[in-house]
Amino acid sequence: MKKIFLLILFFAFSFKHPFYLSVCDLKYNAKEKTLQGSVKIFTNDLEDALRKLENKPIDLINPKDTAAINKILFNYLQNRLRFKINGKPQTYTLLGFEHEQEAVWIYIEIAKCPLPKKVEIENSLLYDFISSQSNIVHLEVNGKRKSLKADCPEKVLRFEF
Repeated sequence: MKKIFLLILFFAFSFKHPFYLSVCDLKYNAKEKTLQGSVKIFTNDLEDALRKLENKPIDLINPKDTAAINKILFNYLQNRLRFKINGKPQTYTLLGFEHEQEAVWIYIEIAKCPLPKKVEIENSLLYDFISSQSNIVHLEVNGKRKSLKADCPEKVLRFEF
């Protein structure tokens, strides 16, 4: 009986999850004139991608050097997640990250953000490592929420408010 249980455990943990997805949830704060949000990505997928890019072990669950991981994450995001608000490129800051169950939550903010009327988001997170990756973006401006999804290789999402 113990052998059967161990065999079941082996097969259960030897397969990766059946879908590859990130979710970016953004909300415009009119009072502070900021666009704030989070990006949720499966931990193992993000760690694999960062390991390949950095050529060193990456542990997002128990990071030894959070500042170094923040820098690695920010560099990764800057090359794969870009924003244009009303036709103008925007820069954002990485506020931090946290691990929750099987995912990593990464928090970002665009400060001094004009009221978004047209938003273009280029999201190619994990595309260079997972050809079946999908990225969903939820965007809320003045209480109106819109959502779009991009499947690899599609990466540009356009919102109008």
